[in-house]
Amino acid sequence: MSSPPASEARPGHLAGGSGPGPSRRPSRPSRPTTASSGWRSWLHRIEHRASPYLYVSPFFLLFAVFGLFPLIYTAIISTTAWNPRRPGTQDVSVGLDNYKALFTDDNFYNALINTLGIGLLSTVPQLLLALAIAHLLNYRLRGRLLLRMGVLVPYITSVAAAALIFNQIFARDYGLLNWALQPFTDGVVDWRAESWSSWIAVSVMVTWHWTGYNALIYLAAMQTVPYELYESAAMDGAGKWRQFWHITVPSLRPTIIFTVIVSTIGALQLFAEPFLFDSSRNNNGGAEREFQTVVLYLYQQFWVNGRYGYGAAIAWTLFIVTVIIAAINFLIVRRIRSAED
Repeated sequence: MSSPPASEARPGHLAGGSGPGPSRRPSRPSRPTTASSGWRSWLHRIEHRASPYLYVSPFFLLFAVFGLFPLIYTAIISTTAWNPRRPGTQDVSVGLDNYKALFTDDNFYNALINTLGIGLLSTVPQLLLALAIAHLLNYRLRGRLLLRMGVLVPYITSVAAAALIFNQIFARDYGLLNWALQPFTDGVVDWRAESWSSWIAVSVMVTWHWTGYNALIYLAAMQTVPYELYESAAMDGAGKWRQFWHITVPSLRPTIIFTVIVSTIGALQLFAEPFLFDSSRNNNGGAEREFQTVVLYLYQQFWVNGRYGYGAAIAWTLFIVTVIIAAINFLIVRRIRSAED
């Protein structure tokens, strides 16, 4: 029997090419050149240094577009006499005349007083109630998850829907509150006719809307207080009330400071509640501007009267007032901390 040809006998050349090929030494990877190694090292350093800025850049981009640019543009508009009802006034510069007129505007000072009064009447009871509700929800109650979810219902409820209900409650002729106060008053109370009554009505709306939100913030902070502190206080004979004042409140001091500052800023920007409470729909905040806030006055001058330059001056003045009040809060907090240390 004749032997197969040499080409057929060699492995790797069998029919179909299924056999193993000749063994070869694996080729060594080529070493990177000095130029490519330096380039990669430079890219690594750039990535290491620039990546943190890339991660936080979306916030700064959004702030620049929706925060910084409107702020600067509003400052520019405040120095003009722009009024869409008078064409060509967009580029008419008046300098600081809008601010000079604002400082002599009695309606602006009235709106500022209303804002501070409503803010004081709404912020203090709101935070006290939120602290009390959070303290109760911190106990091991039955259905406490349902109760914790329930306190957030006013916050997620539409302000417009809530205003319709409160308008019926504080109605002069057929209001539920006047009906409940009949045995204690000589006549009906017109809640929109006087400053003090309208302040109370608007403050009740604000307190109802934001108390649950602050209560959940306090409750989350209470969950971080070590339970061993309460056990030690109970072993020393401290009751629930003393535990609350000597353990809970000092532990929540940073959170309380945060809610006070945020609630104060929110009170200075109050708009929806007085706007919806005004039944006259002339944005005056009552017949004699009893509860017209600064933002409501800004809305009236800017959109209703078309005084864009004057409205921008009001906005910037409110911004400065907010910064001043926030700085005062910061200084008070700093003084309290230094006194404690």
